[in-house]
Amino acid sequence: MNSALLKKPGKQGKPISLFSATALGIGGMMGAGLFSLLGTAAMHAGSHIPLAFLLGSLAASFSVYSYAKLGATYPSSGGAATFTVMSFGPGVISGGLNIFQYIAYLIAAALYAAGFSEYANTLLGGGLSPLEVKIVGAGIVIICAGINLLGTDIVGRAETLAIGFVTIALLLFSVKGIHIADTASFRMSGGSIDGIAIATGILYINYQGFGVVTNSSNAMREPQRELPLAMFSALILVTIAYFLVSTATVLLMPPPEILKFNGHVLADAAQIVAGKTGFVIIGASALLACAAALNATIFAASNIAADMARKGSISKTLAATVLKTQGRALTASACMVIVLVLVFPLAVVGQMASLAFLLVYAAVTFGHLRVRNQTGAKQWLLWSAIIVNLGLFAALFINVVKTAPGSAISLACALGGSFLFEAISRMHHRRSSSAVNSD
Repeated sequence: MNSALLKKPGKQGKPISLFSATALGIGGMMGAGLFSLLGTAAMHAGSHIPLAFLLGSLAASFSVYSYAKLGATYPSSGGAATFTVMSFGPGVISGGLNIFQYIAYLIAAALYAAGFSEYANTLLGGGLSPLEVKIVGAGIVIICAGINLLGTDIVGRAETLAIGFVTIALLLFSVKGIHIADTASFRMSGGSIDGIAIATGILYINYQGFGVVTNSSNAMREPQRELPLAMFSALILVTIAYFLVSTATVLLMPPPEILKFNGHVLADAAQIVAGKTGFVIIGASALLACAAALNATIFAASNIAADMARKGSISKTLAATVLKTQGRALTASACMVIVLVLVFPLAVVGQMASLAFLLVYAAVTFGHLRVRNQTGAKQWLLWSAIIVNLGLFAALFINVVKTAPGSAISLACALGGSFLFEAISRMHHRRSSSAVNSD
């Protein structure tokens, strides 16, 4: 099957180029979490935020390696949802993991919606009440869901232009910010080893977008060569951008000030660099980045859900109801994201998103060990990915238990509920099938 896909790309549509695949990875990773979570990270890492970004990139590189090997071996638009089935086989484990992956995407979408509403409030002068801020977040979810229902190519091109604008704005901010900063009097402050580890876990969500590249692997001419190159190129370029932006920010603003402007730090840092113009440009960039990430994440979540339903990689009960059609899956996804936006504050939903993806990456890579002979992956690199992801998860989860126990409980319920629902649904389906056959 894999060889057929490689030999006949025309049947899959126009092959995606290496440049386009790399751009897809950059677009999936760049921006939204960076705009929203610097203040939360500074609470733990102090002025060591650039180090936390570098450590997050190093941690992500092991998972990128695992996903690249899996994507090259099992080219599919389903991405990680396909990997779990190939690794664990169709059943409760793969089905439960796929439901939890779906939930993880919804949590990430809620983060981007909350980030959008925070920056919208900032650009409007900060006069919105907490409820009005949440209503703005819910509103952008509805708009993005409507855009996804249209499904036009214009939207895709608009997102590409938006990410291009955001990238240029961030790089210009970084260069000028580092240039005007008083580096001679700068002193590192705050951030214990534990704090830096927690900040690394929080900022990990900024790298979760690399997985979207694997969803395009079946459209590549040579996924064995092009997919790893595209994924690692995107990771390196995004890491450079994150390091420059965070370096400029900590040089311009001490940690207490970064924490004070949590949720809209970059706009306030840009005001130091270029006055009101910088404030507006970076604020607008944040809106574009968050909206683009939200739009892409809701689209990815609903597509993965519909793909799982078609291929039977989740229970038939869920596939025949909530996820029966792509439109129904999109509507359900948008409603659940709105609930998350209304219930959880920005900092909490950001931590939940990072926790969810750290678990997902560890689980997918653990499954990869079962098919390692087919992918050709090195065992020590896969174990490194598992250990790193679980280590960051443990550090961040302990912190969340102490600071926001309700969020930790919610995430645990989502994880346990995913497997419980899958198990009960499959049991119910087997009983129904047996009853029909006996009649």
